[in-house]
Amino acid sequence: MAALALMAFVLVLFAGSRWIPGPSVPAAVTDDSGIRRTYRLNGIWLFALTACVATGCGLLSPRTLAWPHRHWSELLLWANVFAFTFAWLLFRSCVAPGERRGLAGYFYGVELNPVWAGVNLKFFSYRPSLIGLLVLNLSAAAAQYTDHGSLSGRMLLYQIFFFVYVANYFQFEGGMVHTWDLVAEKFGWGLVWGDYVLVPFFYGIAGRTLLHVRDPLPAWLAAVCCALFVFGFWLFRGANDQKHRFKTDGAATIWGRPAETLDGRLLVSGFWGIGRKLNYTGELLVYLSWTLLCGTTSVLPYLLPAFLLVLFVHRAHRDDRRCRAKYGELWDEYCRRARFRMFPYVY
Repeated sequence: MAALALMAFVLVLFAGSRWIPGPSVPAAVTDDSGIRRTYRLNGIWLFALTACVATGCGLLSPRTLAWPHRHWSELLLWANVFAFTFAWLLFRSCVAPGERRGLAGYFYGVELNPVWAGVNLKFFSYRPSLIGLLVLNLSAAAAQYTDHGSLSGRMLLYQIFFFVYVANYFQFEGGMVHTWDLVAEKFGWGLVWGDYVLVPFFYGIAGRTLLHVRDPLPAWLAAVCCALFVFGFWLFRGANDQKHRFKTDGAATIWGRPAETLDGRLLVSGFWGIGRKLNYTGELLVYLSWTLLCGTTSVLPYLLPAFLLVLFVHRAHRDDRRCRAKYGELWDEYCRRARFRMFPYVY
């Protein structure tokens, strides 16, 4: 049942991505074949439909909505089977006959933007990843309701935070075309496993923990978590939005003024004139805001922000090397303007 449910979920989202209409945006770069592909922005409809179905299921039959949580281990097992198999199919379909690229090709990928049935697989895979994460989170809430007859204040605030976060991703889906994953990463096992296993099953660890935390939510903790979420979200989404508007419109204004740039290539207005990766800082604060709702009952939910801290620091160093190689002395000038990477006066 877990295998069938997982496959049905992915296939329904794939069919929706293929057939539901939506605006298209061009990719930021050409792919290996020299073609500049387009991405269809219909993820918001898939998210909305899934949210409506889950809400209706939760109201009419919360035990049904709790099913994914009850079978979390089986779903995790089959998600791993799917990820390894999917990555292998990608590898075999992209390698020319008689050509061997070994384990590195399987892990890192061979093709930048593989397309099946008119669907860009790398862009698509964010959808089962984040929508699956949403479903597992809502399922944990349904399980708490069926077990205890109500939702705790901690769980309710967590669900609100997460819903806003995921909904905003799909509202801003067009901005993803300028991210490192879509611009430069080839689609291999690393990205496949991250999308279909790591994100939906690890990033929701706070929700699974809160299922068993019944302590009342102190007003001071609620205020701290809300402040962290709002500030982090403003920083994360604001920085990404400024970069997206600059990439798509050279005459964009930032904080009410014309965007200031270096040679028309590097943005030094707004957040990007303060720090080089403040979007990472904001996203880290967002995850910390709902992790703190778990209190001190378990160390497990704190593994996620710790993992993200290491991941973001590594990405910041990697992006710095890539940009220095791309922009040369212009990047050194930018670093003198935006002195900080993620944490002003610290890092």
